Amino acid sequence: MRQESEQESLSDMNPTTLVTLAVLLCSAPSVDGGKVLVFPVDGSHWVNMNVIIEELYARGHEVTVLRPLDAWYIKPGSPHYKAITINSPAGFDRELFGLYVSRTLQTRRQGASVWTRITLEYELVEQFYQMHKQVLKMMGQMFDDAKLMQSLRDAKYDLVLTDPAVGGGVLLAHRLGLPIVLNVRWTIQGEGHHAIAPTPLSYVPIPVSELTDRMNFTERVKNILYFLFTRFQIWYVTEPNYKPFVHRYFGSDVHYMELFQAADIWLMRNDFTFEFPRPTMPNIVYMAGFQCKPSKPLPKELEDFVQSSGEHGVIVMTLGTLVENLPEDITEDIASAFAQLPQKVIWKHKGKRPSTLGNNTLMLDWLPQNDLLGHAKTRLFVAHGGTNGLQEAIYHGVPLVGLPLMFDQPDNFFRMKARGVAKVLDIATVTKDNFLEAVKEVLYEPSYMEKMKVLSSLHRDKPVKPLDHAVFWIEFVMRHKGAAHLRTESYKMSMIQYHSIDVVAFLLTLMLLIFTVFIFAVKFLWRKVFYRSKVKNE
Repeated sequence: MRQESEQESLSDMNPTTLVTLAVLLCSAPSVDGGKVLVFPVDGSHWVNMNVIIEELYARGHEVTVLRPLDAWYIKPGSPHYKAITINSPAGFDRELFGLYVSRTLQTRRQGASVWTRITLEYELVEQFYQMHKQVLKMMGQMFDDAKLMQSLRDAKYDLVLTDPAVGGGVLLAHRLGLPIVLNVRWTIQGEGHHAIAPTPLSYVPIPVSELTDRMNFTERVKNILYFLFTRFQIWYVTEPNYKPFVHRYFGSDVHYMELFQAADIWLMRNDFTFEFPRPTMPNIVYMAGFQCKPSKPLPKELEDFVQSSGEHGVIVMTLGTLVENLPEDITEDIASAFAQLPQKVIWKHKGKRPSTLGNNTLMLDWLPQNDLLGHAKTRLFVAHGGTNGLQEAIYHGVPLVGLPLMFDQPDNFFRMKARGVAKVLDIATVTKDNFLEAVKEVLYEPSYMEKMKVLSSLHRDKPVKPLDHAVFWIEFVMRHKGAAHLRTESYKMSMIQYHSIDVVAFLLTLMLLIFTVFIFAVKFLWRKVFYRSKVKNE
């Protein structure tokens, strides 16, 4: 009778009420949502981590974010996560990095000596050294804070989601005994694949080498030299920081990279429209472009400006989060070049307004990059070469003009140039004329747009959206308390064992022993036969 009455009451509801009830039921958080502890990296890394956090929240998971006292972008309050602020800086000195960028620009622009450039590179390496040192100081304070660590254990998190460009999240996960999911392009030792996947240097280029997977002999020599340089950086920056810390808290028999290699899932922020073909592993999940999405309508004033471009379309220019101000002579040249184009230009720039700025150029402190790149009238993207921006350009099929400066930016743009979708300029030699020539080439040479459309089609042609793919594997780790069946144990092997040097040595020794026995046997038989023959003849 009760079931019949419930059915009657439902049938009495009007269609609008039923639809509203269905929407509420669908939008309600899942009762079996997991608990995720996030240890992010600040700056542009946080931008893409936050995309995953918002999606996890939308699917009913409870997210807690650990943030240092001096966080740039990671806010202490958000509707999508609960924040725990650690009363310690993490060494991300925005002003110091900004100053370094400005000095690098000026140095390269003025054609400084090789020694000056080496000095600048050393300063950057030293900044990374100090940054890792500060992160580990913060982790030591956390580990020694019994009350904080107990509260983290009592929270019963299902996993730790972290970016291994710094090691804090990996170390914390092992301290708490939790599964690890990495949102990764870089680890504390460099490009993520190098920490876990086989990397033959004969056809896998080292990042920043600006090489493809088709190397001649000279290029393979260059690749080896770059590899050795990365080993030097690890020896100077990583080893002195992480080795003593891990020995103190995890035991003298534990190598710090074992903790990274023991991660359950590696969510890799690229794919093979960007990466050259290379060996991979079953627990590497490619999610390039997970932050990309269809464009939303622009604000009315911006839309009116875009529409005013007519058939010529729009050029979008931004140089990322660190390069807020270019030297005045560069901005004057770029503005003058833009002024000679029929296209409208939208330029993110916080510095002094150039005197040569044309009526076709709109300067903004901030712009909706994804929405502009996805607009039907956008013809070209002038960028610095950050991974997020390049992937958005690929997603929306917009060709590029590159002004890379530092970190992975030159190598990222080299990959785009190798695929024929970008024209790259050296910011040290940018003038009005060569910048204008590069922009016109990409605008009016059809191959740039055609090849970018092909790349965009390949990038989008996937059975599952990258963000859905990433969240599936995060939830997979929650459901199964890890993904040990996908994780190789090879990282526990020594270099001798990994490359089977001991096996080869054993087999060679065995073969030598057999050969030696054979020789002795032949000699013995020969002497015996010869002795008998001699006795018989006598």
